[in-house]
Amino acid sequence: MWQRIQTLYIGIATGLIASLFFCNIASIIGPEGEEIGIRYYEKSSFLVLMIMMLTAHVCALFSYKSWALQARVCMLACLLALGFQIWLGIDFIRFRNDMVFNITGVFPLACVILDILASRAAMVDQLTLSAIGSARRVRKNRRKRNQ
Repeated sequence: MWQRIQTLYIGIATGLIASLFFCNIASIIGPEGEEIGIRYYEKSSFLVLMIMMLTAHVCALFSYKSWALQARVCMLACLLALGFQIWLGIDFIRFRNDMVFNITGVFPLACVILDILASRAAMVDQLTLSAIGSARRVRKNRRKRNQ
């Protein structure tokens, strides 16, 4: 399973998405200086998107035997992460004066990059495999004609 680089990329992206369930998105500084943390799962739309992203990444992680399917699921996970990142960016713009955002807000962007790299590597593997199969068929047909 971990023999290909795309599986490592997807594994790292899955770990980043899973860590969002345990991290704060932002903190609000109270009037007495106390810090109140806001978690990702406290907003139901973020929770739904995180579950969808995690499910897509786990499906991509365990579809390592079919590289074409893995590449497609990676691109779907990439689009979900990109949408989540855009939504976080909009919230950042709306609440930038009221909240202090954490670095975990760029985790979906890192997942987008890792998903693109994984999808690209999976497609290269699939195209290499199909090219090798085509070359074998051509050689086999040439041998049949020459006999």
